[in-house]
Amino acid sequence: MAENQNEEIFEEELVEEDIQEESEDIEGADGEEITDEELDKIADTAIAALQDILKHFDVGEVTIDEYEGDDGELILDITGDDLAVLIGRHGKTLDALQFVVSAITVRSIGFRYPVVIDVEGYKNRQRQKLEAIARSSANKAANQHRSVKLRPMTPYERRIVHIALRDDDRVETASEGEGSARHVVVLPVK
Repeated sequence: MAENQNEEIFEEELVEEDIQEESEDIEGADGEEITDEELDKIADTAIAALQDILKHFDVGEVTIDEYEGDDGELILDITGDDLAVLIGRHGKTLDALQFVVSAITVRSIGFRYPVVIDVEGYKNRQRQKLEAIARSSANKAANQHRSVKLRPMTPYERRIVHIALRDDDRVETASEGEGSARHVVVLPVK
């Protein structure tokens, strides 16, 4: 139980940093913008950690594609034959896998850089659904002039909602609640 709370607090700190820094360039340990060499080191470190972890799953031959996401994160997309075990129920295993790989990467390189682990585009599909929910909630909040409370979400999911609505002048977003009940509220701008 305490371990779950510590994980949630650590993830919350990472998400709060992400939200505060989302308009700034991502910087390396020395405070300067990430170079291609540093990005390669981050990718190599994350991929090595991911490959070490995948040895403990019975998933057969896999391919790990790396690319940079729209929000400046490194995305590692795993493809293969039987990968449902890596996603888990409601993506919980995938979230845990991402948490562990991110923690290993931070510890190895000495600074935080967002690393997203995906399995055959699962998170991308989930992201699109969350963005649609965010837009729909913004419309509802703005049209009905009332706040709209979304379901409890992981820190990663809440970050997607915050980012999806950050340029919508009609609404503001806030996270409320604690632990697994933490959720986003979409508020109309008065």
